[in-house]
Amino acid sequence: MHSLVTMTHRILLMIIFWLPLTVEAQHHQIATLKYRGGGDWYANPTALPNLVRFANEHIGTTISRQIATVEVGSSQLFNYPFVYMTGHGNVVFSNQEAENLRNYLVAGGFLHVDDNYGLDLYFRREISKVFPDHELIELPFSYPIYHQAFSFPDGPPKIHEHDGKPPQGFGIFYEGRLVLYYTYEVDLGNGWEDQAVHGNPEEVRLNALQMGANILQYVFNRQEPKP
Repeated sequence: MHSLVTMTHRILLMIIFWLPLTVEAQHHQIATLKYRGGGDWYANPTALPNLVRFANEHIGTTISRQIATVEVGSSQLFNYPFVYMTGHGNVVFSNQEAENLRNYLVAGGFLHVDDNYGLDLYFRREISKVFPDHELIELPFSYPIYHQAFSFPDGPPKIHEHDGKPPQGFGIFYEGRLVLYYTYEVDLGNGWEDQAVHGNPEEVRLNALQMGANILQYVFNRQEPKP
């Protein structure tokens, strides 16, 4: 009986998630994930609008430049095919929030987590509540997310230097589908922000925007092999 209820719940979640995606593409909207714990979930406020504008202009997406904000535990999470999480500090997911995020991802949602420096320890701790039976694994450089409209044969680009570590991209797979992509020691959001904010050279900003466009294209194409 429990397995039947679980399966029914999952089917209903998938229906709820995919219904908004059957409307025309210009109605697509993405969101920033708001979480508890004291970390600055609101960091890099100009990042996503700039990324969406770049993607719409260069790879033909038609995503709204009005970026939503959605809480981890909210049922509204299911309205967005792509959710972005960033910050520098602490993250706390309640059991209900962890379950809601898991249900969203299992039902077809996608989360991009971009460590803005200082997020890693807390994110890894909390994501283990969401997927206690799945580990973050580093994606090979050959993985399709690095080879969409733009090619990154060496994996994610280094945008902002912190501790001299190489940039890395990790993922969590559920039943063969990448549901979460985590950029560490990359700081894509800094490159997406207005140039005046961080003063990054235009070449660095372009790399960040192109990698971000790849992520969006990958998510909306929804075609991927197993790792």
